[in-house]
Amino acid sequence: MEANKSSLILFVLVALVLTIEAQFADFDDYWQKRSEAAKEAAHQAYHPNPENVTSHFNEKVHRALDGSNSTRRDLHKYNGPCIATNPIDQCWRCQPNWESNRMRLADCALGFGRHATGGKGGRIYVVTDNSDNDLVNPKPGTLRHALIQPEPLWIIFKKDMLIRLTEELIMTSDKTIDGRGAKVHIAYGAGLTLQFVNNIIIHNLHIHDIKAGNGGLIRDSVGHYGFRSRSDGDGISIFGSTNIWIDHISMSNCNDGLIDAVQASTAITISNCHFTHHNEALLFGASDSYSGDSIMQITVAFTHFGQGIEQRMPRVRWGFVHIVNNDYTHWLMYAIGGSQNPTILSQGNRFIAPPNPYAKEVTKRDYAPESVWKNWVWKSEGDVMMNGAFFVQSGNPNHNFATGPDMISPKPGEYANRLTRFAGALKCIVNKPC
Repeated sequence: MEANKSSLILFVLVALVLTIEAQFADFDDYWQKRSEAAKEAAHQAYHPNPENVTSHFNEKVHRALDGSNSTRRDLHKYNGPCIATNPIDQCWRCQPNWESNRMRLADCALGFGRHATGGKGGRIYVVTDNSDNDLVNPKPGTLRHALIQPEPLWIIFKKDMLIRLTEELIMTSDKTIDGRGAKVHIAYGAGLTLQFVNNIIIHNLHIHDIKAGNGGLIRDSVGHYGFRSRSDGDGISIFGSTNIWIDHISMSNCNDGLIDAVQASTAITISNCHFTHHNEALLFGASDSYSGDSIMQITVAFTHFGQGIEQRMPRVRWGFVHIVNNDYTHWLMYAIGGSQNPTILSQGNRFIAPPNPYAKEVTKRDYAPESVWKNWVWKSEGDVMMNGAFFVQSGNPNHNFATGPDMISPKPGEYANRLTRFAGALKCIVNKPC
């Protein structure tokens, strides 16, 4: 792993100064080329008719629940036979041979991130070592060593492990992190950084208690390392990246956000996750001044927003976000917020408001008077409102998202607790259904 010589000359790209600190202290030719490739991938992934994507998603949800009218969430630990309650899980779960056919998972994504295949077709890389001691020359067998390799990899774990990242872990394109078969915690250190990458799957991990990093020399590929400034402490930071699927992740208590998607990141699905004990959960678009985020298209589905979540589930600038069949059982301030004219379609979610009489509203608009935000398209369809919850809609009341010929509405909010019943990291044992 012979390193390229870095100049370590400190300068910041002007466009990034106007939006968000990218943790670059050394934006050299390598990162310039990676940025250009990521920008091209984002434009290719952008869907000019996002409603057609939601139509495809909604049809799958409808089929998954045909013949079932159960809406009850069992809050006790489930010990019965495998049940897959939503179409993503039905694609792969409950099959005892999942371990010998791991890459089938890559065919199961829905929503805007449905084209993410991660490391499918590449070799399987087994993480055997939980250490993270050398940031410039990572030790073979560690997660950091796996994620900087140039080729597609399907990354799995030999055993249960706690990985404390010394500094942010920067990955390359075409990677799957697959935690099935082991109990894997990334905690008490830095988080994961997806910067100018394409085609990533992150699946079945516990990510919590993430801290801000100090920066320094960090390897970001086999042939390059450079100097990074401090990282914010996000659990997962998505920066200028495309075709991302984050599924069955349990997250809590990170220094900054749980998941941030910024700098024209697009084609993203966040599904089957369980979020708890955090203030600002999901941030999509980091700056009111960066119109590049207008190509952002994100699906949030089958996710449980649980105890101790305060706000940003998500908070959106620019772009289009489809929020479908999630269960909001807790929030302290608000659930869905935004600024700079984002388009938000909320379908079939359950919103249970907190006892606080001043926090019953699901929605929150920032930095704009009603005379402006009344034109933003925020729609609620089939949502269930409980304990006084209410969703303030806006935009043209005749705006029709259903442009696709196969548009079938998702299951109504009464089904949200069933669809999210197994949200978060799963206990997957080899030769048994997950």
